[in-house]
Amino acid sequence: MLVELSVMEQRYQAVMAVIQDGWKVTEVAYRLGVSRQSVHNWIARYEAGGLAALADRSHKPATCAHQIAPELEALICEIRREHPGWGPRRILHELTRKGIDPLPGRTSIYRCLKRHNLIELRRRKKRRDEFRRWERDRPMQLWQMDVMGGVLLDDGTDLKIVTGVDDHSRFCVAAGLVTRATSRAVCEVFKASMLRYGVPDEVLTDNGKVFTGRFGTHKAEVLFDRMCRENGISHRLTAPRSPTTTGKIERFHQSVRKEFLADRTSRRCRRRRKPSARGWPTTTTREAAPGA
Repeated sequence: MLVELSVMEQRYQAVMAVIQDGWKVTEVAYRLGVSRQSVHNWIARYEAGGLAALADRSHKPATCAHQIAPELEALICEIRREHPGWGPRRILHELTRKGIDPLPGRTSIYRCLKRHNLIELRRRKKRRDEFRRWERDRPMQLWQMDVMGGVLLDDGTDLKIVTGVDDHSRFCVAAGLVTRATSRAVCEVFKASMLRYGVPDEVLTDNGKVFTGRFGTHKAEVLFDRMCRENGISHRLTAPRSPTTTGKIERFHQSVRKEFLADRTSRRCRRRRKPSARGWPTTTTREAAPGA
């Protein structure tokens, strides 16, 4: 009658054949169909821990070179909870600013967020075949500029943000706060941006009155048009009812609202204060950090 031996029993017999019966390790390994190193390992394990040491062990590696340290994983989760809108790329940027070394990869950060249920898994939309990315070849070729409202202060003041991004790099070239988006206030922010970063080749805006007077009842050159002409800048306008043409600046507005404005407005700010009779100037240009 044949009796099937367990793996641990076979290893024990192999060890006993070498230790007690004097068999050579090579002969035992040949009969069992294993390597000589395996037999040597069984003998060492038996001498160190007895029969129990011959049982199967986990094949999990003792160390993992690409595994995130527990302290770093906790820091990643803390950053994500403080800023729910930040993804792996932005979190990696923040870790770089904090001087973390070595830095984890973006995929490692994504898996960390996924393990702790801090990221919402969504099905990717298939890109349409006719999709084309519209982008200039290098920085300073084109700036997209616009005005965003909805910045409410505790005293009821409703501010506007004059924003601008570089079309190629997405770098924030303008983020100036103004009480009223008049032509002069917008141009002050535009002027400060050019003094700081240089003069672009082109500027793309919508057809708002602060940017152009080409479509008004009485066509005239407004201050923004004049600044573009005097600095050799080609002023490009979007087609009517085509907000996707300035899609980069609109996406920047979305990020600004999520990061700085969402759930941060006091209920006392619902009352809108009337603008002063004098209009501009009040305060402008508390500039946000570049690339914010």
